[in-house]
This record gives sequence, C-alpha cells and structure tokens, in this order.
Amino acid sequence: MAEARRMRAVELFEQGRSHAQIAGMLGVRPESVRRWKRQWEQGGATGRAPKLDDAQVEKVRAALEQGAQAHGFEAESWTLERVGLVVERGTGVKPARASVRRLLTGRLGWSQQRPQRRAVERDESEIARWVTHEWPRIKRGQ
Repeated sequence: MAEARRMRAVELFEQGRSHAQIAGMLGVRPESVRRWKRQWEQGGATGRAPKLDDAQVEKVRAALEQGAQAHGFEAESWTLERVGLVVERGTGVKPARASVRRLLTGRLGWSQQRPQRRAVERDESEIARWVTHEWPRIKRGQ
C-alpha cells in the first residue's frame, strides 16, 4: 500500500501538482511528499532501498528451491519464519516478517500456498460409493 501511494505521488509530480495537493490527495503529510520527491529526483527511487541485493535474492531463491528439509526442517513446507531463518543464515540479514512476505511475493514472484489437510485414513473409493448410493437414499428420506 505504501509503495502504491509513493508511485501515485510520482505520477502526480509528473503532472506538476504541488506538495500540498499531493499530500491532500494521498492523505499524507507534506513532509513525506517532499522527501519522496527529493528521492525521486535523485534517482527515481521513492522508497527505502531493499536490504538484499539481487545476488543475495538469487542466493535465497536457490536455497529455498532445495526444499525445507535440506535446511533441517521436519516438514517440506515453507513458513514465513522458516524463510526468514534461511535468509538470515544465507545473507546475515534478519528480515521482518512483512519483509519476508514481500521478498517471496514481490522479488521472487512466489504465491502463498496452503496445504490441503486430509485425514490419512481417507478412502476415496468409499467416499465415492457413499455419495452415489447412500446420499441419494438419505436425501429421498428412506
């Protein structure tokens, strides 16, 4: 959200809007708008520079692609905490939870996945039989 606000401010800078107008439109303080404009004029960046450079991000990507168990975790699923530990071990940078989420979804292009939880005892053929034979009988009231 903050990044989108800063990008919108850049569009408004380019339209020639005043600091006060931009601040009012975006619901921020004029000091923030002045700081964003100064950063934009100095090189185009409007936000804080990322803590990880591109080489470090690629190092993290390679580590994550090895799988969670390769890094000593019992299950093969990644959590934000686990990814944060891998980032810290591999780069020396201890990221905040929100930074880990941005790294995964933004710079690495990964999406959030949730494993489907199913009972180990689940019997697909018995479920199919019940749906085709038992459920219609129950539905008819017999």
